[in-house]
Amino acid sequence: MALLQISEPGQSPLPHSRKFVAGIDLGTTNSLIATVRDGAVEVLADAAGEVLLPSVVRFHADGRVTVGRAAQAAEIEDPLNTIASVKRLMGRGRGDVAESPYRLAAGTEGLVRIVTAAGDKTPVEVSAHILAALKARLEETLGGPLTGAVITVPAYFDEAQRQATKDAARLAGIEVLRLLNEPTAAAVAYGLDRNPEGLYCVYDLGGGTFDVSLLRLSQGVFEVLATGGDAALGGDDMDAAVVALWTGRGAQAASPEERRRLLRLARSARERLTAETEVAIDAAPLYSGRLTRADLDAAIDPLIERTLAACRRVLKDAGVRVADVGAVVLVGGATRTPRVRERVGALFRKTPLHDIDPDRVVAVGAARQADLLAGNAGAADMLLLDVIPLSLGIEIMGGLTEKIIPRNSPIPASRAQEFTTYKDGQRALAIHVVQGERDLASDCRSLARFELRGIPPMVAGAARIRVTFQVDADGLLAVSARETVSGVESAVTVKPSFGLSDAEIERMLADAMASAEADAAARTLREQQVEADRMIEAVDAALAADARLLVPGEREAIAERIAALKAARDGGDARRIREAIASLDRASAGFAARRMDAGLERAMKGRSVTEFR
Repeated sequence: MALLQISEPGQSPLPHSRKFVAGIDLGTTNSLIATVRDGAVEVLADAAGEVLLPSVVRFHADGRVTVGRAAQAAEIEDPLNTIASVKRLMGRGRGDVAESPYRLAAGTEGLVRIVTAAGDKTPVEVSAHILAALKARLEETLGGPLTGAVITVPAYFDEAQRQATKDAARLAGIEVLRLLNEPTAAAVAYGLDRNPEGLYCVYDLGGGTFDVSLLRLSQGVFEVLATGGDAALGGDDMDAAVVALWTGRGAQAASPEERRRLLRLARSARERLTAETEVAIDAAPLYSGRLTRADLDAAIDPLIERTLAACRRVLKDAGVRVADVGAVVLVGGATRTPRVRERVGALFRKTPLHDIDPDRVVAVGAARQADLLAGNAGAADMLLLDVIPLSLGIEIMGGLTEKIIPRNSPIPASRAQEFTTYKDGQRALAIHVVQGERDLASDCRSLARFELRGIPPMVAGAARIRVTFQVDADGLLAVSARETVSGVESAVTVKPSFGLSDAEIERMLADAMASAEADAAARTLREQQVEADRMIEAVDAALAADARLLVPGEREAIAERIAALKAARDGGDARRIREAIASLDRASAGFAARRMDAGLERAMKGRSVTEFR
């Protein structure tokens, strides 16, 4: 029998009944953990009073693992065993990574593996150590076990990257209450503090990823209208741009240790230029000189322009003008850079909001959502509607993509669509799940393949196969297929072993827009080719079964039209194929009518007309 928890009106439940839950911002550069205590969000600090945990892990030959500042201190002396910015490798395949500051295990298949003194480590394992350190911080602070956590991810993380994040949490012993998109978490933080309504643009530029989301807040409902970004763009790239500037001025970095030293110095200089206009650089013997804010602005302007281009696309996707956006929220440590704030403000024609610490705002929102999901929060809660970043669908005849759930659909989502068989007597169906915006499946990302077997033999087109896509609140996909007459069913949970490359999502969207006209023509051609194949097969089968019904000269006329259709099909002109199909249809119309009459005659032979009333 369940127990009913009772407390006096206006009072909180007894302390022992409260669950310890948290919001975790698993960042590229730094990670944080926050929780709600006494109705207020608290970002938890370590013993030294630091709330930011550097997302750095060092592996020692004796099996020890160091996480955070202690590991970061060893970046220069032991760069190959000290792993930073691992978020960029989450859900990535070995073939997706052209170059890396680390030694990667040989082979081009499967998940990326980093060679360390303690053995090969996957990005999932590295991230698990970061999450475990955050978990230990909370349990030490609160004096109890962590029940569950909301972990934030970039809105542009694909299926594999989201699944890799959940796997890392499981390795760390953390139950994931939900994966929450980082821009949505930021909106939760601002919405709960200010309780406004209207359109928000959340501009999230962190250490390694960039997200932009357009959200509508109305009567407690956060709805993501559109999202975009770049999974390989952030403060790390700004540091690399500064190092490239120094290299052009004579800086030398021949070894991984020297490269790490320059990158760390570039980050320090960039952060100092937030408040100063010029800093001295002393990295002798590698480089010495001065860096002005104007130098920094010139170096990072191309990177900022990439983020603004994504902002413009999101506004276009949502059908929203710049003037319709009521406020712009800045998230991520890289938004402290004055040039970023200046150019974002110029695009949206308003001063961006940054009064909640941009490093902490995501963790704050995640903590509030975790408190809600755990049942600790009060009644004045809100609904979050995240969206799918890229369309999900299946490959159909002719290699075409049939989109089942279009991009920017709110999640969780469940959509179903009916399909049928192509050939008579077909007993199985191969289902290929893809993600992307192009009309041809070969131009989209392959996610999974499975088969539906045991379909009863029927004539082509008689079977009714219902394919259902279900995307949960974490953005993870499950696909099922069911033949509705027989009830046979098959399903797959989409869990790829590696995900999209850094710029692939952005490239897929850009390719879809640039190739829209060509894709439409290709789709029309494939559809006509499939129809041609279907008609040729049907007519050939009819001739083989009922040749006795042909009249003189009819077989020759039909054969001539079939040959013409085959030639048109191979010629690649959709209009000619359509005309050839119509011509064959006219030539075989009389034969088809006689076959129908003969079929009716056979069906009625020996039976009374009254039986068909």
